[in-house]
Amino acid sequence: MTTKIPQPPGIPLLGNIFDIDPSNTWVSLQKLWEKYGEIFKITVLGQQIVFVGSVALCEELCDEKRFRKFVGGPIIEIRNAVHASLFTAFADEPIWDVHHRILAPQLTPTAVPDHFAEVRDCAAELTAKWRGMSSGSAVSAIGELNRLDLETTTLCFYGRKLNNFTGPEHAMIKAMDGSTGEAMKRPTRPKLMNWLFYQSRFQKDCSAMRQYAAECLEYRKTHPTDRKDLLYTMMNGKDPETGKSLDEQQIIDEIVTMPIGSSTAPCVIATAIYYLLQNPSSITKAREEIDSVIGEGAFTQEHLDNLPYCAGIVRETLRLSAAAPGFNIEPLPETKGPVMIGGGKYQIPAKQTVIVVLHGVNRDPAVFADPEAFKPERMMGDAFESLPEGAKKWFGNGKRVCVGRHYAWMWNMITLVTLLKDVDFEMNDPSYQLRQDGWFNLRPVGFDVKIKPRTR
Repeated sequence: MTTKIPQPPGIPLLGNIFDIDPSNTWVSLQKLWEKYGEIFKITVLGQQIVFVGSVALCEELCDEKRFRKFVGGPIIEIRNAVHASLFTAFADEPIWDVHHRILAPQLTPTAVPDHFAEVRDCAAELTAKWRGMSSGSAVSAIGELNRLDLETTTLCFYGRKLNNFTGPEHAMIKAMDGSTGEAMKRPTRPKLMNWLFYQSRFQKDCSAMRQYAAECLEYRKTHPTDRKDLLYTMMNGKDPETGKSLDEQQIIDEIVTMPIGSSTAPCVIATAIYYLLQNPSSITKAREEIDSVIGEGAFTQEHLDNLPYCAGIVRETLRLSAAAPGFNIEPLPETKGPVMIGGGKYQIPAKQTVIVVLHGVNRDPAVFADPEAFKPERMMGDAFESLPEGAKKWFGNGKRVCVGRHYAWMWNMITLVTLLKDVDFEMNDPSYQLRQDGWFNLRPVGFDVKIKPRTR
């Protein structure tokens, strides 16, 4: 006999619509996970959604012989901006395979180190700005790192320097936040309401993102270069199987997609700063490692593999922050009848949407002792290697895993090391406790830090 999947009580017609705060969906799901555990479901406007939050269930749902990525809800909404891109294409759209075969070779572990120097120099530019501020000046951790992320992504992938560290925040950052936020909220409202009251703002943000992409493309056309970067590949690459290439609108789709995907990285590092300030012994250990490996010399790509404690900090922050908060799964379309999961414990329909809530997966007490504690050591060496694969799904899974994960890892490592090497942090508000919100990412809210040059 199967176990009934728990569900909070709802109200007629609307179901559990009031159990989910549309302005902070992921935190609402965290609270439901804390109450119901490894699996629960809700019904919103007649649609049932199942959520899982344990390592074992996550690992089972990542079996691509039984399940695949589900493109629905907010992901369908953001297709208004990026159409059938690597992030948003439906499973049966052949264009995804074409785009992936063209672009993925630029984002492999052997390809991304070509961008090491540009990532390092952008991070150093940010810390130079901070060191030039009056001592003890307070900044928004996520605000500053969002600027760094867009600056670095635009330079590395598209060969364009935005000079976005000072002055007004770039329009692309605001548009990404507005469009992805609206994309999360739209499935919770009647379509007529979306069209009447929210369509204009949503379309304006989508257009602003595409304008950023069009400007990147036009800049390349008017400033020829011998760079063989991602934009070069978008403009000149051909699919080795079909011979197809990307047209101009598809190039714009993918130019927009990359910063949306990379927006999780500043969330990771901003949250890492919080956990490090809560655990100052970890700062000491990390700096001892950095000073021993890098010393007073130049920071080079070869150093990255010799910084295991810093890598442990990044992984432990990925675990606790759930900066990319979840991903959608569905049974394969040929599945017949109900689907059994959890060793036959639970039953779901063959056409059921399932969302993996990484906040819960990453805190599974069956895998992580003292799961709320920040312990980089558990993410190092044999301790990390021995973790189940279901506990390492920070970048998604399988065929549709984040195509930029190797770049994101390098960005996180370079940025963390540069910050710890160059500056000291202090809580602007010593009583601050981590609060998060976000749409396609989870970021710390209201987290300001005081910056000063590092004292050695």
